[in-house]
Amino acid sequence: MNKTININLGGTFFHIDEDAYNKLSKYLEAIKRSITDPQGKEEIIKDIEVRIAELFTERMKSDKQVITIRELDEIIAIMGQPEDYAVDNEIFEDEKTNQSYQAPRSHKKLFRDIDNYYIGGVSSGLGHYLGIDAIWIRLFWVLLTIFSSGIFILFYILFWILVPAATTVADKLTMTGEPVNISNIEKKVKETYDNVAEKIKNADYDKFEKKIRTSGDAFGQAIGNFFMALFTIFVKFIGVILLLVSSITLIGLFIGLFVTGISGFLTDWQADFFYVISDSIIPFWLWSITLFAAIGIPFFALFILGLKILIPHLKPLNRIANLTFVGLWILSIGALIMFGVQQTISSAQSGSIINSEVLEVKAADTLYVTMNTNKKMELESRRRIKPSLRYDENDEPILYFNDIRIMVKATNEPHASISIEKKAKGKSYKEARDRAQNIIYNYTLDGNKLALDGYFISNVEQKYRGQQVEVTLHLPERVIFNADRNTQSFQNSSIFNLVRRGREGKYHLVEDGKARCLNCPKVEVNTQNINVNTTEDEWDKAWEEGNRIKINHEGIDINVADEKDSVKVKINRDGVRIKSN
Repeated sequence: MNKTININLGGTFFHIDEDAYNKLSKYLEAIKRSITDPQGKEEIIKDIEVRIAELFTERMKSDKQVITIRELDEIIAIMGQPEDYAVDNEIFEDEKTNQSYQAPRSHKKLFRDIDNYYIGGVSSGLGHYLGIDAIWIRLFWVLLTIFSSGIFILFYILFWILVPAATTVADKLTMTGEPVNISNIEKKVKETYDNVAEKIKNADYDKFEKKIRTSGDAFGQAIGNFFMALFTIFVKFIGVILLLVSSITLIGLFIGLFVTGISGFLTDWQADFFYVISDSIIPFWLWSITLFAAIGIPFFALFILGLKILIPHLKPLNRIANLTFVGLWILSIGALIMFGVQQTISSAQSGSIINSEVLEVKAADTLYVTMNTNKKMELESRRRIKPSLRYDENDEPILYFNDIRIMVKATNEPHASISIEKKAKGKSYKEARDRAQNIIYNYTLDGNKLALDGYFISNVEQKYRGQQVEVTLHLPERVIFNADRNTQSFQNSSIFNLVRRGREGKYHLVEDGKARCLNCPKVEVNTQNINVNTTEDEWDKAWEEGNRIKINHEGIDINVADEKDSVKVKINRDGVRIKSN
């Protein structure tokens, strides 16, 4: 049963057993005797105690843990053997036989070097961390600031706020990558005393006295502190914004990508649709996780930055974790780039197949054009560019398309004809043509009624590669045609299309290569005394069945009427007159 002693070491309280306490006391006493130069002796001992306290704290799992001989031996191995200072070796003879480990190598940490600074010591600290002379770092900052129109000044200020200053001897040694042991602590403290002594020796006391007596310095410092406080508040606000934005983004990514990816792994429909648009053999859920990593890791870094801004003493992630995240991010970005290139190549070439047939429609015939609807797939056909994944009567997946365009043109041939052009894309022209050939599209002609399918289908093995169908009707002179209203969304907007938008359901007569509407509202326009720039499309929107617009030198007459109501508007030099029943 060992006795436990409470000690205050470097400003921190520890519980230590009696054997370890006796050995620690002898160790510290041996170090004091080994330092023969009185200059800075107390400072050296103080820094050594602070460093030992830090090493104790790193090894403690709880505040009630007791420091034993084992922990003390590990720390003595790190700090160095007292016999290097001509101390009685008998005190530590058992250390050489009991220790089976080596002191870990010291790693550099990023600090601001406040001993060699111009503004905040950022450049000097980065120079130590990167192993580059500070003057090149400073030159780099200047160039970046010039070419970025001053934006990099904000980055410098962020470094100034977020990177801690190397205030203790241990910090300064860690900053340069030197082991924090007794020898280096003594060496660093003596160098500091020598530098201070040299500055005092070379000081101009008259100028120094004048500087102290200058009240402007105190005022300037107060102003600087005021603006620094405002800037600190601003930076804290930025930290809050970073936390909110990154948190919301990460939650959204998790729900939208990660969870969707897992559900896609379990749901046949989502998996089938993914393979319809992708040539990749990698499963859908893995691509979702890859996309989650590519977007989520940068926002996770912003989240950590926000925490660091709000909690300056937050312990940073270790180097292994940082390298792991960077590696995962690079891999995910590379995988997405490869996926994008693969998808681009898969649609590099376009190909088409054209099938033409003669229709039993000739001059003086009336042709009705309508769209068929697949009642098993949808209630009403409407043009849509993107496909959908459906299942047929055998529960087999198929690609269902509505991307169909209709064009009506005049022809000099005695009979009407229909041309169906099937289009698709692929890695090569041959692959694109083969994919277009596999499009299934039909129509029927029953007497004078032409029913075009408002859809076409394809096998899922053909994948979605821009499949499209264009239907062109060639009508001879003197043919009357009527395009049903359900063809409106499928009509080609080209000026060469004889069916004008908004005139579906009207009867048109093909003559002189154009289509004349037989039952459209009439518009009387007299431009002898007035310049009218109104286009025909604008007139189309202005009238309905039975309405009339008359424009001449007397003015404008508008008559709008239906079975129940009528409104007459007359505009001339006398003013505006409106009459209604």
